[in-house]
Amino acid sequence: MDWPTDAAAHGPAPAPAPTTAAPADERLPAAWPPGVPREIPAPVDSLWSLLAASAARWPDKPALVFYDAPLRYAALVREAEALAGWLQQDAGVQRGDRVLLLSQNCPQLVVANYAVFRADAVVVPVNAMWTAAEVADVVADSGAAVAVVAQELLPVLRPLLDAGTLRHAVVICYADALTAQTPLAIPPFVAAPRAPLDHPALVAWPAVQAAARRPAPHRATAGDLCVLPYTSGTTGRPKGCRHTHGTVQSANVAAVAWRGLRDSEVFLGLAPIFHMLGMQNGMHLPLMIGATVVMLPRWDRDAALDLIERYGVSCWAAPPAMLLDFFSNPAVAGRRLASLHLVHGGSAPMPDALAQRMKDGWGLDYNEGYGMTETASFLHGNPRHRAKRGTLGLPGPGVRSRLIDPASGADVPPGEVGEIVTRGPQVMLGYWRRPDADRESFVERDGHRWLRTGDLAVVDADGYYVMRDRLKRMITVSGYKVWPAEVENLLYGHPAVHEACVVGVGDERSGEAVRALVVCKPGAAPAEADFLAWCRAHMAVYKAPRSVRFVDALPKSNTGKILWRELQERENRGQPG
Repeated sequence: MDWPTDAAAHGPAPAPAPTTAAPADERLPAAWPPGVPREIPAPVDSLWSLLAASAARWPDKPALVFYDAPLRYAALVREAEALAGWLQQDAGVQRGDRVLLLSQNCPQLVVANYAVFRADAVVVPVNAMWTAAEVADVVADSGAAVAVVAQELLPVLRPLLDAGTLRHAVVICYADALTAQTPLAIPPFVAAPRAPLDHPALVAWPAVQAAARRPAPHRATAGDLCVLPYTSGTTGRPKGCRHTHGTVQSANVAAVAWRGLRDSEVFLGLAPIFHMLGMQNGMHLPLMIGATVVMLPRWDRDAALDLIERYGVSCWAAPPAMLLDFFSNPAVAGRRLASLHLVHGGSAPMPDALAQRMKDGWGLDYNEGYGMTETASFLHGNPRHRAKRGTLGLPGPGVRSRLIDPASGADVPPGEVGEIVTRGPQVMLGYWRRPDADRESFVERDGHRWLRTGDLAVVDADGYYVMRDRLKRMITVSGYKVWPAEVENLLYGHPAVHEACVVGVGDERSGEAVRALVVCKPGAAPAEADFLAWCRAHMAVYKAPRSVRFVDALPKSNTGKILWRELQERENRGQPG
């Protein structure tokens, strides 16, 4: 695909020619961005092919910058090919095999993603905050037998290596990517030297690169699976979303056209790459158009500010919680953000006070959108020239959304609340080996297959979607999904817990926080601090309850089910559980 190369003002990029015309009776909303097509071309090639095209066009351009150390496009491709060859020849990875990636943001993680694609295999991204038990569940479900892992996270995989479930693991040392002097403060876990490897299944990243294996010819196309991100369901059991090279590309092609992005952009890659927001906006989309990503392994507001100013960062995808912390930094002053022209995101409501502060202080509009893991991130967006604060925006190029009654499936009348159902080329094929979940999550209407989002919204007179509630039981903590049933299952592992219910409560920094309502076993009376510490030790930090109420009983239905909705409503009203 021929992306624009004009490095001048950031106007709308030339739109790709549509391949499918919109129905004759379908009118575009009045706020539709000028020059943006209603449909997008159907992808043909793999994500690897797009990276290779960018490297052929800009071999010496920095694709990534990590603590001032650049990795140029040609070097990125060379390193990915070496790892792909090793995966195929030494680890036995074949077309369609799943490969686990467990690391915080770093150049090696980007290389590993594209090496898996080059080997015609499928990436299984793992949250760096997950526990060993959580990772083991994903390994068992996906069937991954090979991993790439950062050395500080290696203990999480140790039980799987000892059991032989994982046959091979390539170990990343972040310090190997530090090839330049930098005034930035480098965290100890990044600067830590390479540790000795003490397991026969382990191999160091430099050894793989030094072997310089040549991979077999690349065969994957747009229809091949490329990534299997896991998202928990209402039962607490993780589900893998089956995304192809085509679904991932479709979301990004639509986002590029919608936001007017060009190869001259510099992206700030702070959102975790294992999360769809960071995966798309801090890796696949920038590399697809030949842009540069300035990357940090984890959130650091001072370093982020320095990098924005030093590299002229123009685009930043960030959840509201990250921006709340960033703009509370007194050093964010003057013209240090002059290069930024797009700050966007979603996953949680944007506080109006913060949005207004960004606008008044720096002239920045937070461009709110809407997407899911199941839709490869971008689905709806606010037009940049006619954004409406507090809305999900309009369905983007190639996307059709509608509101239905969640019980009957009938379309709801204009102005009434309904569940968002959607279809488009970025929607996943379905869940990995979960036909039961597919039956629950997709509906057939008018000869098309629509994804049920579980989100309740209303459409205003201009066609903008406005979120009202969640049909699914879910809590969003700093952009991460937390399913109460999963946390409750873990809470029952505490020796003092007789019954438990988890609800979400408002939190100024993270949007929402997890609260546990607990009935203790007779004679048990754990201290609140001890209970919360136990939770942090047994589950990912964003899932762990931030607070707990010990109660005498929980309300139940006639069939004995805990009335979680009633408890959630009490918390919303500020009443004790």
